[in-house]
Amino acid sequence: MPVPEGKKVKNRLHIELAPRAADDQAAEVTRLESLGATRIDVGQPDDAGFVVMADPEGNEFCVLSSRD
Repeated sequence: MPVPEGKKVKNRLHIELAPRAADDQAAEVTRLESLGATRIDVGQPDDAGFVVMADPEGNEFCVLSSRD
């Protein structure tokens, strides 16, 4: 649900999505991008096992690699 005011400070709640299989991370990132999410850089290393994203209002969340 959109809110009228923009994001001003760091989120107090951080969501982490954990796909079930290794190849599900890329598929989930693609699905979320199709829904309006974007990849963002918060200083994570290039080889991080997670993808940091933001929803259309700028709220950050991560898509983790699988935990097989």
